[in-house]
Amino acid sequence: MELFVQQVVNAISLGGIYALLAIGLAVVFSVAGLINIAHGELMTIGGYVMLALVGAGVPWPLIIVGIIAAPALAAVAMERVAFRPLRKSGPQTLFLSSLVVAIVLQGLFQSLISPQPQGIALPGFLDDAVEVGGVTIGVAAIVTVVVVAITLAGLVWFFRHTTVGCSIRAASLDFDMVRAVGVRANRVIPLAFALSGALAGVASFLWIAQRGSVDPLLGLTPVLAAFVATAVGGLGSTAGAVLGGFLFGALTVFFQATLPDGLLPFRDVFTFGLVIGILAFKPRGLLAAATGERA
Repeated sequence: MELFVQQVVNAISLGGIYALLAIGLAVVFSVAGLINIAHGELMTIGGYVMLALVGAGVPWPLIIVGIIAAPALAAVAMERVAFRPLRKSGPQTLFLSSLVVAIVLQGLFQSLISPQPQGIALPGFLDDAVEVGGVTIGVAAIVTVVVVAITLAGLVWFFRHTTVGCSIRAASLDFDMVRAVGVRANRVIPLAFALSGALAGVASFLWIAQRGSVDPLLGLTPVLAAFVATAVGGLGSTAGAVLGGFLFGALTVFFQATLPDGLLPFRDVFTFGLVIGILAFKPRGLLAAATGERA
């Protein structure tokens, strides 16, 4: 039972990180029609900002603000420089543009900072564990679960009760109608990018809290998983992104915990194999958005 509870917490914490990243991908796709390959680099930017602020002795509340704000601003700059001039091009052009941005940023991280992982001095309590009902659970996993829950609840409120959130949600459902009633594309799309960047920043903090270092490819593995989660949940569907993220996290932890040692190197094969099976029955995802091509 103790092992089961620990694995459930691990699955929720890992799936929560994937869900936050998948939401960012889904929001940008539903509003701009773009699958942003460079989303992982936003996560890496948050990691390096965290490294710099910790090294400068900045208090942790301000570090958290910086981790979230820097990727959000970088995402807006990315949209303005790399994607807005190509907005009228086809999705293939936008996809290639995001791929180029990702490659350029990875090269800059490696040449200007370091190709090697850089350790980050985290608060000591993240390395501790607590006993709950006879079950020992790591504090980092608990913090991740709590932060993910608060963030998801905040997103629900944001999309339902704020003008900006309602504009983004409406644009994801019918962008042409939103423009017809006077909402400008140059306002909604950067806001969607800013939201995706902020979520990447939160995910960056949670990911680093469990691994303790940052490197130029920090965002590669989690964002690849988030891409898969988005496809499983349904491209353009934020609810599907959440479902897909938690499902992919649960499958990863399940196979990690149950496969015999000889098969552990093939964990991802089993995980992606099951994902392919799901998509074979639901090609548009489990909760595919009800709109046309863009969602």
